[in-house]
Amino acid sequence: MDHFYFIRHGETVWNVENKICGATDIELTQKGHEQAIETGKKILEQGITADVILTSPLVRAKETARHISEITGIPMEVEPRLTEQNFGRYESTPRDGAEFHEAKKDMASRFGTGESMLHLAQRIYNLLDDIKVGDREVILVAHNGITRMVESYFREMTNEEFSSCGIKNCEIKRYSFD
Repeated sequence: MDHFYFIRHGETVWNVENKICGATDIELTQKGHEQAIETGKKILEQGITADVILTSPLVRAKETARHISEITGIPMEVEPRLTEQNFGRYESTPRDGAEFHEAKKDMASRFGTGESMLHLAQRIYNLLDDIKVGDREVILVAHNGITRMVESYFREMTNEEFSSCGIKNCEIKRYSFD
C-alpha cells in the first residue's frame, strides 16, 4: 500500500497528570472516549477509507480503536507490535522531565527494565515494511512513543528532534511511502 494513517489514542488519566504511561495499561478518561468518538466522525467527514484498523493491545488504544471502528464500520485487529515502548524506571514519572528527555536520546538504553529504542525500531520498522508491501489500507491506533519511531522511518531526525517528537491525543496523521 502507498500510504497509511496513524492516530494516537485518546486522553488518559496519566496524560492529564503529566505522567509517562509507556507499557503500563492506563484507561482513557471520559474526555479520551469523547475524543475517540469525534475522531471516528472526522474520519467519515474527511472521506478517509481503510480496510482495517490495527491497534495496540493496550486498553487506551484498543478503546480508541473500538470507538472509531463502531462509528466508521472499519474492522479492527490487535497488532502486538504497536504496544507502547516500555520505558522501565521512567514509567509514571513526569513526561517533561529533563532526565527522561535526555534518556530518550540513548538508543541502546533499556531504561533499567524496559525496552531500548533500537528494539522498538526493529518491531515498528518491520510493521511498516509489512504495511508497505501489503494490499490493505490501514489505520494504526497507537501511542506517542510509536509516533516518534514512525516519524524516524520517514525522515532524518537529530536525536533532539526524535526526543521531542509527538502528536496530540486522537490526532490523525497520514504517511506516504513515496
